[in-house]
Amino acid sequence: MNRRRPRPHTDWCARDHRCNLAEHRSEEIVVDLPGHGRAVLTRVLVDGGGEYADVRLRIALAPVESTARRQLRTLLGDLRTLVTRAALAGRPTPDRYRGAA
Repeated sequence: MNRRRPRPHTDWCARDHRCNLAEHRSEEIVVDLPGHGRAVLTRVLVDGGGEYADVRLRIALAPVESTARRQLRTLLGDLRTLVTRAALAGRPTPDRYRGAA
């Protein structure tokens, strides 16, 4: 029988129904701009030991189709930039790699 050992809770873990045998999840951080949008961020530790940010967005779109499409193009471009910047922020720089402050 293949049984997984549950990972111990982290200090940021919500320690409730959000966790299961394969992952631990933090409490949600919510940014709400009524009438404009909402973002929900959750920190996740998966079974293999990797950590991720789970981000959900809800953004109000304009009722005019061409404007809504422009909003979506802008969103996708900015998301690409955001994901790239966040990924690069986690890589060691030459100064960090040598242990300098």
